[in-house]
Amino acid sequence: MASTRTIFDDVRQAEARVLPADAYQAEFAEEFARATGVVWKLERAQEFREPDVPSWRAMMAGDWERSLALIAEMREPLTGYYRTRPATRRLRVVETPLTPYLQWELRVLAVRAEAGERPRVLAAGAVREFERTAPLPELVAIGSSLLYEVLYDEIGGHVGARRITDPDLAGPCRAAIETLYQRGEDVRAYVEREVLPLPPPSASSRSRGTYRP
Repeated sequence: MASTRTIFDDVRQAEARVLPADAYQAEFAEEFARATGVVWKLERAQEFREPDVPSWRAMMAGDWERSLALIAEMREPLTGYYRTRPATRRLRVVETPLTPYLQWELRVLAVRAEAGERPRVLAAGAVREFERTAPLPELVAIGSSLLYEVLYDEIGGHVGARRITDPDLAGPCRAAIETLYQRGEDVRAYVEREVLPLPPPSASSRSRGTYRP
């Protein structure tokens, strides 16, 4: 019987140094600033907590108009940010119907696209072949030998990352993300067609219960 293991399974089981959230964010900022090639990101989970982002907090509080206004205000600083940073390619896997979080995040990614990032969207059905054992991990690939598996708790709060430096894993994993990215759709086209017609999102009682303003 043929093996069903994929490069993503190998990454999950790889030896790694575990970094708490603060250490990961500081290290990532340094690595990102000095990267010389494209930085690749893969996002799979459909719900995250972003309490440091004002527009997310407004969405969670039920003020969608303010959330949209705050998203629009992100465009100018993000444009300046990406002007001095390496090229970034983000693949956002989506399930439908969209969660309130994704309805919000896709709007943010559209602004990031206008500012210089290049996010694409891929339907969850297109990655099922890689998810026979578990959903795809949340990944960031920098160069040919540095890979982070970004870690979250059960309610989507960021808790750190696993730092993997084995080039025999990091390189093929980056290539796999790139292949999936090529199958994706520009986030702005997706938002125009699938997100803009939607009514304002309403955070679930469970999500609201995990959020404290």
